[in-house]
Amino acid sequence: MTRVVISVGGSVLVPTLDTHRLMEWADALKTLVKAGHQVFAVVGGGGEARRYITVCRDIGLDEASSDEFGILITRINAKLLIAALGEYAYPRVAESYLDAKEFALTGKIVVMGGVTPGQTTDAVAAVLAEETCASMMINMTAIDGIYSADPKKDPAAVKYDTLGPQALIDLIMKEKLCAGSNMVIDLVAAKITERSGIPLVVIDGRDPSLICRALLDGEFGGTIVGDKSVTFPL
Repeated sequence: MTRVVISVGGSVLVPTLDTHRLMEWADALKTLVKAGHQVFAVVGGGGEARRYITVCRDIGLDEASSDEFGILITRINAKLLIAALGEYAYPRVAESYLDAKEFALTGKIVVMGGVTPGQTTDAVAAVLAEETCASMMINMTAIDGIYSADPKKDPAAVKYDTLGPQALIDLIMKEKLCAGSNMVIDLVAAKITERSGIPLVVIDGRDPSLICRALLDGEFGGTIVGDKSVTFPL
């Protein structure tokens, strides 16, 4: 059995409440479980969380307090995914790493959102991968890999097929971390990836079937971060 921690960006799971991909994601995660994988899913807040955080700033709240509101939204998104997964998921949102490990003993998919202000759900996923000795952390985001620059702003940006952990840290060191930060991966997650030695895999989450095609069929087109070699299918 392969244990994987999947960070599902809120912007790919629930782009808006009217254009969510909850059932598509539920189907993909169920397929992984049926193939014998143990799955943890850490869900982000996406645009809805950032809208709430904007209001928090407008009324004068500090960044940590604003983050608390963002965490609530991530947990609402996590609860929605649990509902979509039905009997395949543990019925409660894990609110701590201990919760996640305890819930996993049932053999169900464990879903969690944010945990701590100042820490993105990517960082939560990286810590969870370390605590559960996962085979890999998979970051499903609204881009198809890691680039030398933001490809939406820089047409000359180069996509990396593979990247070392330190090179990833160097790439994102200049980014500012604040409530609602929206990066491909954050600095904390990158540093945890470096210390744990657990490979980080970045896949385009806008098409949930891509994770199954990578893990089960070997069709991979994203970015692999790590010093260990990774081959697909798992």
